[in-house]
Amino acid sequence: MAAPKGKRAAAKKDRRPKRKVCNFCADKQDDLDYKDTTRLRKFISERGKILPRRISGNCAAHQRSLTTAVKRARVIALLPFVVQ
Repeated sequence: MAAPKGKRAAAKKDRRPKRKVCNFCADKQDDLDYKDTTRLRKFISERGKILPRRISGNCAAHQRSLTTAVKRARVIALLPFVVQ
């Protein structure tokens, strides 16, 4: 038999995951440096792709500057384009 619909069904429906906090806003860091490869590697997947904003938790402004920094680091060979 099916369970009666009550408070549990409504509570389960309204559950949303906790919003991630931007790492750069939390550290109050304004600029991202393309030469800081250790920090940039945290936002790159094991296949070499830049992690999207919904996964990394960055705000829109810092995500844009992060992608620019990663692309600049790739062009001057500080970061790989693809991981083998």
